[in-house]
Amino acid sequence: MRIIVEMGHPAHVHHFKNMIWELEKKGHHIKICATDKEVTLDLLDAYGFNYSVLGVNSGSGLIGKIPLLIESELKMFKIAKKFKPDLFISKGSPVSAHISSLFRKPSISSNDTEHSTFVDSIVFPFMDTILTPACFKRDLGKKQIRYDGYHELAYLHPKYFTPSPEVLNELGLSEDDTFIILRLVSWAASHDIGHHGIQNKLKFVKELEKYGRVLITSEGQLGPEFEKYKIKVSPEKLHDLLYYATLYVGDGGTTAAESAVLGTPSIYVSSLVGTMGNFIELEEKYGLMFSYSDSKTALEKSIELIKNPHVKTEWGEKREQMLKDKIDVTAFMVGFVIGH
Repeated sequence: MRIIVEMGHPAHVHHFKNMIWELEKKGHHIKICATDKEVTLDLLDAYGFNYSVLGVNSGSGLIGKIPLLIESELKMFKIAKKFKPDLFISKGSPVSAHISSLFRKPSISSNDTEHSTFVDSIVFPFMDTILTPACFKRDLGKKQIRYDGYHELAYLHPKYFTPSPEVLNELGLSEDDTFIILRLVSWAASHDIGHHGIQNKLKFVKELEKYGRVLITSEGQLGPEFEKYKIKVSPEKLHDLLYYATLYVGDGGTTAAESAVLGTPSIYVSSLVGTMGNFIELEEKYGLMFSYSDSKTALEKSIELIKNPHVKTEWGEKREQMLKDKIDVTAFMVGFVIGH
């Protein structure tokens, strides 16, 4: 089978990488189409993937993204005409949805973001199948297939991920050190418009710094006052760092979920609290994360967790219970694609 896999965000590289490798082992031919956004291309290079670039994600707001959408659809049309795919796979991309429809080929969307309603409205009518976690809050109708897992387990399940402490040496840290990963997003994604995360960022960082070293990963540009906190390691090592961190806190939803499934205490700060089923389940069923809409409460909880000397052991036990309940998401995706 010949398959186009589209990636528009660094998290998509992680989500699909093991599926691609497994499919290639079974003799299938994969064509990766990627949008140049943050470290997406760096990750693809680090993992040795060949890919075609659809465009650069430089616009903000819905109107600002229209030129990229047009450019990407034109490029994918040309790629598909030459590659002759049997199937398109993406994480809810209108590009794959529209081009697959033009070529009258089936398309699969992997989705876990309930509040991306506008994009979904121009994607789902053209998609054949929408894969979502079982805890996904919306009913998407007959096209929806639910599975008992999380997107993040496609790459952070112990079967596929073994943390390496070498990243700590690069930053002058040890496994016994207290350090906090802080993730800041740009809020420019279509499903983030009108929402907000951490307020008074510098004050937030200064308070956290009293209890451990703060390392920042950011989607957008930060001012010079944050320069000394920026994580200076290659992007494919971020999950190793998250695994060993004492705490994750930030307005980055993907990183919050990643930290939780890795067994690192995770605090998500966003006005979007309560909208996503995976976050609700990770918090209410497994106690692996906390979600707050205000920065003050989030900071107070952060300090409480950092002060707990047994927090990593406690979270490791919670993680083990979660893993017992969930499926091998990569194996599920591979089986579904082959049988589609």
